[in-house]
Amino acid sequence: MNKNIRNFCIIAHIDHGKSTLSDRMLEITSTLSKYEMKHTQMLDTMDIEQERGITIKLQPVRMEYEMNNENFILNLIDTPGHVDFSYEVSRSLAACEGAILVVDASQGIEAQTLANVYMALEHDLTIIPVLNKIDLPAANPDKVGDEIANLLGCDKDEILQVSAKMGTNVEQLIQQVIKDIPAPPEKPENEETKALVFDSTYDPYKGVVVFVRVFQGQINKKDKLRLLNTISDFEALEVGYFKPKYEPSESLKEGEVGYIVTGFKSVGEARVGDTVYKTQNKEKFPMEKAEALSGYEKVKPFVFASVFCTEASDYPLLRTALEKLSLNDSAVTYEPEQSTALGNGFRCGFLGLLHLDIVQERLEREFDLDLIVTAPSVSYKVNLSNNTQETISNPSLLPDPARIEAVLEPWVKAEILVPNDYVGAVLELCQDKRGIQKDIQYLAKDRVMIVNELPLANIVVDFYDRLKTVTSGYASFSYDFLEFRIENLVKLDILIAGSKIDAFSCVIHRTEAQNFGSKLVKKLKKLIPRAQFEIALQAAIGSRVIARETISALRKDVTAKLYGGDRTRKDKLLKKQKKGKKRLKMLGNVTVPQEAFLAVLKKD
Repeated sequence: MNKNIRNFCIIAHIDHGKSTLSDRMLEITSTLSKYEMKHTQMLDTMDIEQERGITIKLQPVRMEYEMNNENFILNLIDTPGHVDFSYEVSRSLAACEGAILVVDASQGIEAQTLANVYMALEHDLTIIPVLNKIDLPAANPDKVGDEIANLLGCDKDEILQVSAKMGTNVEQLIQQVIKDIPAPPEKPENEETKALVFDSTYDPYKGVVVFVRVFQGQINKKDKLRLLNTISDFEALEVGYFKPKYEPSESLKEGEVGYIVTGFKSVGEARVGDTVYKTQNKEKFPMEKAEALSGYEKVKPFVFASVFCTEASDYPLLRTALEKLSLNDSAVTYEPEQSTALGNGFRCGFLGLLHLDIVQERLEREFDLDLIVTAPSVSYKVNLSNNTQETISNPSLLPDPARIEAVLEPWVKAEILVPNDYVGAVLELCQDKRGIQKDIQYLAKDRVMIVNELPLANIVVDFYDRLKTVTSGYASFSYDFLEFRIENLVKLDILIAGSKIDAFSCVIHRTEAQNFGSKLVKKLKKLIPRAQFEIALQAAIGSRVIARETISALRKDVTAKLYGGDRTRKDKLLKKQKKGKKRLKMLGNVTVPQEAFLAVLKKD
């Protein structure tokens, strides 16, 4: 039976038609009937995925197809296309022997297409190139076919042209998957069972459910199992397949993809990349010496932001919401934080700005919370004078400058694909962001790939928006973490009425501090409402103020009731008003609206 199993995933740039292609496959293999397919993108199970038309979480499904009088089992994993969720793609590739590379015939190869191809090649997978959306009037299959052939080094005639929406050639694609993608390699029989955990989720009724690919042996219901990395023992309460809903079975055999209900109450107990292990002979194969499968490390967040409630009384609700959300999204990290201006909240880690946006929307929608989210930042490493190193994810926690030997910031390798006409504008944008140009490659006559090294802090906020603006929306962008580098960085603080606001603190390159601080206090002056007293807005590095703006006090015309009389009457009332404003300045509170916290998002 092992020779009739095909494990593969679909990879592509965002909006190139992966999920629509999955729908057609589900129909053709009769995994779901047309009656059951109540909407498009059946493997996008979350409401927010349906509304935005993007895939956020990988989703496996088992299909069955008859060819040449043989029954084949096709395990498909649908993957996200956005750069923020590339870790989901790497998980899927580790559980497969092949990948379908989907390219939009009207848009051509994009940056994430290249990134996904490189990942697939690193995993030594068989790649089946597919041209999708050939039914569109703007489709140019000949030109895009040449791009794919040059990228993969294959013959242009080998590239299958399909229309996922119309179903054109999708059945031929299924047959090509069976022909070209190899069956899972058979392992020699022994008394060990190993399966790789490539995802996990929390079900309110079943507890933690792990998605596994069995590489060796067989897992049966009620088996006593162990996760080798966390050394957690559990019983397989239920095992089964995805069709695409859970379908229980008695066992998962070698080479198959399925799920195991663990009974754990926290996703942290069943980490992605762990190895599910079982042995029949504990004397011959002691569990303490069992070797884990080569998985991957725990996902590390790149972007950090603080989340607070507009109503202080909602803090317990926010804590509960984050606990529940993290059960279904193990990439979110959070820890308590306190701000003098905003009260109690949490410092959260995300994979990118889209991930932050998705999490914020889910918290507000699913848990009915009204949130204030501070400007995103990245983590830094700090070399201290006592020869130790600290990792700082919150600028307000940066140690005293007297103790700091050096500050290291994360750098990334960015690949930007643009039409030839926009190369100059993109190079200028990268230079503005302290980028270092490494390479320019012409993939076609009018398609250029620009490779730059950039500081992560300078691209997580508004880089993608500005890139789309300067290229009229034609650019695509992908990046990979490179290393931490020592840079001339300083902590910039914002003081409002003499009080330091931690939520506005940021770590910035010294050459950019003056300009950014000046622009920020000018923005805050427009956004913070006037009060009965004068409000000073200051940008400071340590004790040195580098920029200042003043919000003038509201003034009531206290002399309006005077009609004639001696001048001293008017002076007396004005002097009394001045004393009152001075007292208000000592006791008054400044109201900082949400728009002010969003102002720091834009560095221009």
